[in-house]
Order: sequence, then structure tokens, then C-alpha cells
Amino acid sequence: MLKIVIRALVCTVFFFGGIAHFVLTDDFVGIVPPFLPWPVAIVWVTGVLEFLLVIGILLSSSRLVTGKITAIYCLVVLPANIYQAMSDIPIFGGPVAPELLWLRIPLQFVLIAAILWSTNDNDRALIRTSTDSV
Repeated sequence: MLKIVIRALVCTVFFFGGIAHFVLTDDFVGIVPPFLPWPVAIVWVTGVLEFLLVIGILLSSSRLVTGKITAIYCLVVLPANIYQAMSDIPIFGGPVAPELLWLRIPLQFVLIAAILWSTNDNDRALIRTSTDSV
């Protein structure tokens, strides 16, 4: 049951994050590191990708693979979070406390752990195996 709740929270975060990429495009463009070309395109593509990740997590047939892809995605976008913290870039219409920007970086790894755990159904296989042998 807890996995389902965590999975739902992960999907909610990515669903609303995907929407935010299109509604608050300028804010997201601001945190794209300057060495990357086409920041608007990057924001839009990652917004679409976040919607696709939600769909993949919701479908049990693709959940395990999508969970791993989502974890990799979180690592790929981590430089944007680091750049935002280092440059103290405001987002969502106003400044953000620097402590919160820096806290977001280790929380990204908590999110990755939650994604990998909640999209892996191995515990069900272990329960079934141990029940079968009893």
C-alpha cells in the first residue's frame, strides 16, 4: 500500500511539474545552465517527457523500466538545480531562500530513491516465493 501512495505522489509531482514547464516556461528557462543551447526547447521537451514518465509509471507493464528512466532523468536535470542554487535564481515569480535551493539538491536523491522503490515490484515476488515454499 505504501508503494502505491509513494508512486501516486511521484506521479503527481511529475504531472504538475510537466504542466509547470508550459505555464511557467520563462521561470524554467532561467534555471537551464547557460552552456546548454535552446533553453526554451529543453524546457518544453522535458515537460513532455515528464508527462510520458507519469504514463509509464502508471502502466504496470512499463513501470520498472520507466522507474529507472525516471531516476536517470532526475540525475540529468540535477545540474539545473545546482545552477539555480549557485546562482540564486528566483523561480515561480519571486526569490527563493538559498537554503531551500540547496536543500533541493539532496532531496533529489530522496526522490530518486522513492522512484526506484515505488516502481519496483520485487517485494511481491519475494512474498509469493516464500509463501509457495511454506
